[in-house]
Amino acid sequence: MRPQFAPARSPSDVTMVSRHVEAGVHRLSRAPHHRIMVHASAATRSYCNQVGRYFVRRAGDIDLVPAGEEGGFEAETPFDTIEIALQPALMERVVAELGGRARASRLDTRHLLRDQRIEHLARALQSDLDADAPSGPLFADSIGAALAVRLLGLDGADIGRTNRLSDSQLKRVLEHIEAALHEPLSIHRLSRVAGASSSHLRTWFKVATGVTLHRYVLRRRVERARVLLQQGDLSTSEVAELTGFAHQSHLAHWMRREIGQTPRDLRRAQPPK
Repeated sequence: MRPQFAPARSPSDVTMVSRHVEAGVHRLSRAPHHRIMVHASAATRSYCNQVGRYFVRRAGDIDLVPAGEEGGFEAETPFDTIEIALQPALMERVVAELGGRARASRLDTRHLLRDQRIEHLARALQSDLDADAPSGPLFADSIGAALAVRLLGLDGADIGRTNRLSDSQLKRVLEHIEAALHEPLSIHRLSRVAGASSSHLRTWFKVATGVTLHRYVLRRRVERARVLLQQGDLSTSEVAELTGFAHQSHLAHWMRREIGQTPRDLRRAQPPK
């Protein structure tokens, strides 16, 4: 990863760098700070070594890597990202200021998190550091404190430690989705699989994965459709039916939104057999 610029000021509890990431394999070594990475390019497909599957990142998608955690990925195309480093000491101070109501130790690795507040704060920090006369450490530290408050709230201070999907519940739901992508998947059906109420499953699934249940299912359907289309053995209408879309136009709409390509684009890109 090649940095485009770095903040030219004394060390702070929050620092930021814009990076251009080339296509290829990359490894994220363990770091003493929390890392927030905001995707700043068009749709980019990459394989996550930690999760063991492909992701499509779009502008504004956020990855969170807590201090002490490592990761790795393989990017199919180059992309730009905003990387923010937050020191754990800042998180601890925010916890103390909140009267201990939040838990700094509960930060989890997140992928494809969509959070307008985090994205707005990251853009504000980038704009300030990119300016000819940045506001200085006070502004950056204020942004850092706001980011810390938001990160501590991702798990929900009002959601108790036991009020979340267990590993086995999440596994059951994810496996059921994979096996039934071609079928109608209602929240009531998936709540029975999870053994949780519909309202709890909606909340807890987003806490566990960083995306809503509806968006997760759509993304998995698009990914399955992409694979089938590239195999070239089925018509677009057959692919739509096998991946749970109402019709070809429905499939094309969501493929364009999620990966920036339509079924026609994918077929045109395939070499003739």
